[in-house]
Amino acid sequence: MSAPITHLLDGETVTAVAGEVWSALVGEEEYLVPGYGLDGPPVAGPSAWVTVTGPWNGLVVLTCDQAGTADLTRSVLQMRADEEATEEDVDDVLRELANILGGNVKSLLPGPSVLGLPETGAAPLRASDEDTCRVAASWRGHHLAITIQGATEAPVFTTEVPL
Repeated sequence: MSAPITHLLDGETVTAVAGEVWSALVGEEEYLVPGYGLDGPPVAGPSAWVTVTGPWNGLVVLTCDQAGTADLTRSVLQMRADEEATEEDVDDVLRELANILGGNVKSLLPGPSVLGLPETGAAPLRASDEDTCRVAASWRGHHLAITIQGATEAPVFTTEVPL
C-alpha cells in the first residue's frame, strides 16, 4: 500500500489541477476561486466521483452546492441562461468534470493506476483525515469541494456486463 494521499498531494496542487480543468471544460473566462473556507461546513449538494485503483486506492469527489449545478451545467453545455438543465444534463456534466479531475489526479499518483467509471449521488463516506485532501472553492458565488480521499476498503470491480 502506498502512503496516504496527504503525503502524495497537497491542496495547492489539487487547486492548480482543478483550475486548469475548470478553464478547459467550463470556459477560459470562467475562474475557480480557491479557498472560500476550508474550515466551514461541508458543501451540501450533488456529488460525482471516480475511483482510482493502484498503489493508492481512493476516490476523487466533486461536490457542488445545489444552486450552482444548473448554472454549471448551462455553462459547460453552452446553453442559454433561460434554458432548463435536466437532471440527466446535470449528472452528465458532474460525471465528466469528476472524470477529468480524476484522470489528472491519477497522473500525479504512483502508478500504474486505473480510473473507474464516474458515478453521481450523495458523496461517499470519507476515509481518515490523514488520507483525505479537501479543496474548497467557489465559482460565480457557488460553493464546491474537491476531495481526494482514500478508500475505506479496496474498490470492487466486476467483469460482468449488464444485459
